[in-house]
Amino acid sequence: MEPFTCFMDVDSSRSYINDLYSDDDNNKIQDSLIYLKNIVIGSDKQKTIVITQGIVPRLMFLLSQDSTPLPIRYDAAIVLGSLSKGSDDNVRSLIEAGLIQVLLKIVTNLNADKHLMEICLCVVRSIYEHPFAPKEIINTTSTLSYLIGLASPENTIQCQACVANILVPICHNSIDQKMLCKAGAIPLLARLITTRYTILQIPALKCLAAMCFTNKYVSDIVCVTNHEERSIPDILSTLTSRARIPEIQIAAARCLTYIHRSGSLSSTDSRIVYKTLPCLARLCTEEFEENIRATAAETLAYLAEIDSELQRLAAISNHLINSLSNLLQCSNPAPRQGAFRCFASLGANDEEIRKRIIEKDGIMEEVLAGLGDPCADVRLAAVRCLHSLSRSVQQLRTTFQDHLVWRPLMALSSGSPSNELLTVVTSTICNLLLEFSPAKEPMVELGAIELLCQLTQNSELALRLNGVWALMNMTFQTEEHIKTKIINTLGTDRIFQLLNDSDTGVIMKTLGLLRNLMSKSTDIDNIMSGHSDQLMHMIITVLESPHTPEIKEQALCIIGNIAAGAGITDYVMENERILKKLFDFINHKDVKLQEGAMFAIKNLIEKSDLNTPQRLSRLQELGIIEELDKYLNSTSRESSRSSEDIRAMIRRIKSYSS
Repeated sequence: MEPFTCFMDVDSSRSYINDLYSDDDNNKIQDSLIYLKNIVIGSDKQKTIVITQGIVPRLMFLLSQDSTPLPIRYDAAIVLGSLSKGSDDNVRSLIEAGLIQVLLKIVTNLNADKHLMEICLCVVRSIYEHPFAPKEIINTTSTLSYLIGLASPENTIQCQACVANILVPICHNSIDQKMLCKAGAIPLLARLITTRYTILQIPALKCLAAMCFTNKYVSDIVCVTNHEERSIPDILSTLTSRARIPEIQIAAARCLTYIHRSGSLSSTDSRIVYKTLPCLARLCTEEFEENIRATAAETLAYLAEIDSELQRLAAISNHLINSLSNLLQCSNPAPRQGAFRCFASLGANDEEIRKRIIEKDGIMEEVLAGLGDPCADVRLAAVRCLHSLSRSVQQLRTTFQDHLVWRPLMALSSGSPSNELLTVVTSTICNLLLEFSPAKEPMVELGAIELLCQLTQNSELALRLNGVWALMNMTFQTEEHIKTKIINTLGTDRIFQLLNDSDTGVIMKTLGLLRNLMSKSTDIDNIMSGHSDQLMHMIITVLESPHTPEIKEQALCIIGNIAAGAGITDYVMENERILKKLFDFINHKDVKLQEGAMFAIKNLIEKSDLNTPQRLSRLQELGIIEELDKYLNSTSRESSRSSEDIRAMIRRIKSYSS
């Protein structure tokens, strides 16, 4: 009685190997392949043994030879297909052996046996379910066009489904998207999503979404493509109906979301407002499976992320805030991540929505728990949510103070967080350091100044910007000891480097930092007594550079602060280069430069101290009255400064000179 081969171990029965390599007995080869089929099915261990025994090249040889009997080629392909459903290491071994090339040669052979072609196509699909499969092998116009042709209605449903599934993972960037578009994928996908077979609709919808993601070129083509006299967006909106299974609804809603975010459908389009958004809000409710709810929350977050009206509509749709709150109770990371992302999106712009979110029982506790979640994606989503909520002035003073949110935030910034996480953390810290926030002093004690000064040296622009931005917020109307610590920790050399940064935003925030540092007379005297030469050099460098008027205006405002507040030395009057720039800008054609120069000049004129007579006399010698007269009489003057202000300044100068 023959034993059941399906219960045998490959490693314990070696005779099948000799039979597999037989040159003149096809029956032995066939029996060996049948044995292999039975033994490797469903067992990763047996798959690994077969691969390590070096049998794959023989299987590929049997498959690729036209002279090999078709039954043997079928079985060889089936065994390889089973191996392709094994572990990642198993699949990597098959790829390294060149299996994809062998399979594609058969698949794209016009004369290939149809059944063999379909088996090989199924193996290709299995391999490309793994993210490391090399997409460049398939991503050629000729190969893609041939595959798309195989998905014609004349071929089997299985064949069409294989093609649709293969197209999904190979679409990663704009080049892939356009290549698929040019190969004719859009008309194919339009047809597949209208069939009655979900095994065709779902991969087709996924592929369509991947093609439209952040790609207006492709999305525009999708919007004007019709199938049976209906546009694709109209077909998609129909598929979001409750009558469809949830998997179809969510896939169609994702397509419409990506088309909208690409800029091809407006936020007021009825298919977005009345179909996509309500569908996603509905799919977040507890009646659906967790994976559907998680995907719906993530997609809704993306849909409403930048549009305040969509955020408002979503917040009042289908008890969404309650649904998202329930998602936070799930043990799996994906639903929690989706809920946090959606809360972040909803609260991005509207104070009332933020209030409703925070007042939901247990939300802040869940957010703080999310900051310590073992899953990195959940931590990032929780910080995004906290950042969105931190835009509320009222909540910074109340709820955030009650929950001491800066402690877990500062903890997240230590160690080696990813740049993406650190960027959102520091963006939240920027809000927590606003002058009305009670978190400023506790965060200084936790090392915020050292952290932010270190960030200003980061090679990542977003982190560098957040570092100097947060320092600017921290110095606004703050205590002298904090300002002194910041300038000593940061150092004037680093400030100068930031003023020479390649990014305009960094330069503007650095000037804002300097302006805040020198906003009070005592602060100005303390800082200028030790750093006047460096700081004045920085300012004149900015004024003499080809920077925008907005940047130079900030530098002029700093000069104005110094002119008004310095009690010991007339730093501005001692600097001929700065005085020259002030005079140049009084009658400049740009109103920002006019205003900045007049702010500084006014402070120099109106300041009363022991140096006033000498200062006004020197200004008169330089021709300030003539410049002010010219400014006063200019018909093209755009500044908002009143004529009476100018005349008062002139009278003050003349009164001292007389």
